[in-house]
Amino acid sequence: MAQSFHNGNVLFHFVVRDGNGVKGLVDSGISEVPERYVQPPHERIDHKLNSCSNLPLLPIDLSKLDGANRDRVAEQIAAAAETVGFFQVVNHGVPLELLESVKVAAHRFFGQPPEKKAVYLKGVSTSPLVNYGTSFVPEKEMALEWKDYVSMVYSSDGDALQYWPSECKEVALEYLKTSSKMVRTILEVLMEKLGVTLDESRMDALTGFKMVNMNFYPACPNPELTVGVGRHSDMGTLTVLLQDGIGGLYVKVEENFDGGKKGEWIEIPPVPGALVINVGDTLQILSNGKYKSAEHRVRTTSTQSRVSIPIFTAPRPTEKIGPLPQVVDSDGMARYREVVFQDYMNNFFGKAHEGKKSLDFAHMGSP
Repeated sequence: MAQSFHNGNVLFHFVVRDGNGVKGLVDSGISEVPERYVQPPHERIDHKLNSCSNLPLLPIDLSKLDGANRDRVAEQIAAAAETVGFFQVVNHGVPLELLESVKVAAHRFFGQPPEKKAVYLKGVSTSPLVNYGTSFVPEKEMALEWKDYVSMVYSSDGDALQYWPSECKEVALEYLKTSSKMVRTILEVLMEKLGVTLDESRMDALTGFKMVNMNFYPACPNPELTVGVGRHSDMGTLTVLLQDGIGGLYVKVEENFDGGKKGEWIEIPPVPGALVINVGDTLQILSNGKYKSAEHRVRTTSTQSRVSIPIFTAPRPTEKIGPLPQVVDSDGMARYREVVFQDYMNNFFGKAHEGKKSLDFAHMGSP
């Protein structure tokens, strides 16, 4: 069977249409990566050249926002958002037992037979809230990503329990709900550091779209040739990411800071009990460029399959996003134009991953 995978059309049908995913390729016994997954040399990740072991990026203790050290912690959050666009948090209010259960549930979903996962394929799924697939936009990509995923859009608790996969719906919903308070707290801090006050309805609108993804990165026979996820920034406001203990997440440094240089890639090591927070394009636009959306990518490994579970929070599709007036008044000019978020989203999903070029859509002077 493995020999037929050299034919691109056969490969695509096997992986995408039949619900096998990349996991199905690995389970078939392949000994080398099919050509469609081989990245051009400039997109490959040499993990030996990048490490953040010497960088002073300690997790931020969110519980201290309620005490005498609030100002210092708020400053840490804002500084991270301005330089790297990501930070890790502990004492975040999400039970550690729940985080472990979420990882177990992800493995349970992807461990099912292909036909069980295939019912959630795009164009087949009985619910528009659930989508199972592989890579990002396979029909647009020159080289595919070594990843399978299931996306679960949140509309209500009732819809989630009715339509999300039974293998993971309860823990995924609880993970989303318990993280929402933390997201609101962090967003309030970041707005405060901009000198901006938003009313409740506007804050709700900026995080009104919520989606839980479960990502599965199967062990890869040639990890040096592939990527789990290519270079990209997230389109939304804030992303919450649960890593497992294997690691493989890399972030590109946006601005020079103590121990890090602009343009270099650093690996974000898994910290037990921590969650990774990253700034999305929406927040970069709202802040008129002060906060940096985090360009990131994921490597593969030959030894173990890996899961990660992000929560994406973004504006409601009908919401207009643009630099906040108070920030523009302070800066003296707007660097981005106002756009309807649905239009931004359509542009984002209409192309393959290519760094932060998605932001070009909202730059002043763009059509």
